[in-house]
Amino acid sequence: MPTFRVVHSCVSPQVMRRPLLLLAIAALSLLLAACGKGGNAPPGVGATPPPAQVGVVMVTPGDVGLVTELPGRLEASRVAQVRARAAGILQKRLFREGSDVKAGQALFSIDAAPYAAAAASAKAGQARAQANLVLATGLAERYKPLVEANAISKQEYANAVAAQKQAEADVAVGKASVQTASINLGYASVTAPISGRIGRALVTEGALVGQGDATQLAVIQQINPMYVNFTQSASEVMRLRAAMDSGQFKRASGADAASVRIVLEDGTEYAQAGRLLFSDLTVDPTTGQVTLRAEVPNPGGQLLPGLYVRVRLEQAQATNAITLPQQAVTRTAQGDSVMVVGADGKVAPRTIKIGSAKGAQWVVLEGLKTGEQVMVDGFQKLQPGATVKPVPWQPGGAAASASSVTAAAPAASAAAPAASVTASSAAK
Repeated sequence: MPTFRVVHSCVSPQVMRRPLLLLAIAALSLLLAACGKGGNAPPGVGATPPPAQVGVVMVTPGDVGLVTELPGRLEASRVAQVRARAAGILQKRLFREGSDVKAGQALFSIDAAPYAAAAASAKAGQARAQANLVLATGLAERYKPLVEANAISKQEYANAVAAQKQAEADVAVGKASVQTASINLGYASVTAPISGRIGRALVTEGALVGQGDATQLAVIQQINPMYVNFTQSASEVMRLRAAMDSGQFKRASGADAASVRIVLEDGTEYAQAGRLLFSDLTVDPTTGQVTLRAEVPNPGGQLLPGLYVRVRLEQAQATNAITLPQQAVTRTAQGDSVMVVGADGKVAPRTIKIGSAKGAQWVVLEGLKTGEQVMVDGFQKLQPGATVKPVPWQPGGAAASASSVTAAAPAASAAAPAASVTASSAAK
């Protein structure tokens, strides 16, 4: 009977799994080849991303006011120096420093005793002169019928008449002396020459004032309204006038044509609008500047004399001009340019001519046409030769935020399948 021997297999499990690994690699290769040829690829893998959204503004020409911003300095509309016109010892200060005073209000009191005595002496001299006049008049009246009767000589009558005239002159001198003494007595009480805000007292009680020169006691400034003095380059004024004469610009019209706005040091705009008073006709030979002055209401006393400010003045209007956000314009040494989005979605640079700034916008004088779309944001998403999807630009950057989310969504969906394929390959 034949004998059968059982032989055990020595093939290892790694060798048995090798055909399975080869089959998996082959299947993955076929899958990648199908994706490269446009076959049935998983969603998002190899798909063309949509055009990037960019914020644009539509070009709309119109009349734009050209606002010039110039440096200026505030000045009180009226300034009066309070001085002592009577010599003597300052006795009292009758006001509170930094307060508002009225014209004619008593501010200081100077020792008035010498002036009161002088006024009394002048009144006594006037009374003596009037008494002499009565005596001289009576004598002349008694001599008149006597000279007609040849009872006295004509010379005696002439002397009596001359004495009467001299007495009348003495009375007039006495009246003037009384008036002068009264004026000097009034100077002992120093009053405010104008209404306004008074500063600190420059002298104290007990000081001797008015000796020789009229001693300055205080300063009163009228700060409502205020004046703002500012200068403009003479060359800029001539260029502006030439543009008006050529028809490129036209003179600002309307009720607010000559109005000015004050920009404070912190960048905020003063609430009250001022009005232009005059423009100087003479150019300063040392600086080449023309001086202008405007009047600004200051009911609350917010503006102070001597404060440096910026003055915004609309002097002219540009016809058929365009305003663009400043972030849409690229300014270089070679010139100014913007990115224009065409009807086919292509973006192309365009050279423009900038006039001046109006707030946060540039005034464009040349280089753009009505209806064109100018790119404002989304510059970081531009690709060479790629098309874009223009959307209306919002000042808050809403267009940019929406486009960022839209562009990020396809990238995220494309990254997810690739990650899953890589992970499954690694697991096998």
